[in-house]
Amino acid sequence: MKELSLNILDIAQNSIRAEASLIEILLDETDTSLKLTIRDNGYGMSEDFLKTVVDPFSTTRTTRKVGMGIPLLKLAAEQTGGTLSITSTERSVDPEHCGTEISATFDKTHLDFTPLGDVVSTITLLIRGSAKTDFLFRHTLPDRTVELDTREIRQVLGDDVPLDEYEVLAWIRDMLTEQYASEAS
Repeated sequence: MKELSLNILDIAQNSIRAEASLIEILLDETDTSLKLTIRDNGYGMSEDFLKTVVDPFSTTRTTRKVGMGIPLLKLAAEQTGGTLSITSTERSVDPEHCGTEISATFDKTHLDFTPLGDVVSTITLLIRGSAKTDFLFRHTLPDRTVELDTREIRQVLGDDVPLDEYEVLAWIRDMLTEQYASEAS
């Protein structure tokens, strides 16, 4: 994938399919490194599937027999000297602490570092496509933090206004864009 934001979109869609009610997308960035963590409370993966999930021919999809999202993220991280780790607990094993966490580290100074891309559009698109799922997005930069928690937005809007309303999505996009544009406090 040409941008990490597309990897984020793909993996978060896996979390949505895994019936996650909360998906956390966390970026921790310094001048030289980037750590991406995507954590959900979905139904998790079996130990056997977890062992094969980085294989592109290992997928739970029924529409095609190839799953490239996680293998491509692993490749993107490793080609910069970074790493990828995945942990998962099945809902049937521990219903209170189930879900999956994928974490990838990148050396931003490496020639093969894949740019982050349009993460604002990615987050907005995820909310639009799955308005009943909650998202916590936090991007910690060297000089500021960009953050969005749909649970807080729901508290303000109440039950009558869905997150996928045009005005709400426009506000979310503008709010994230302003946070990225603002100078360090």
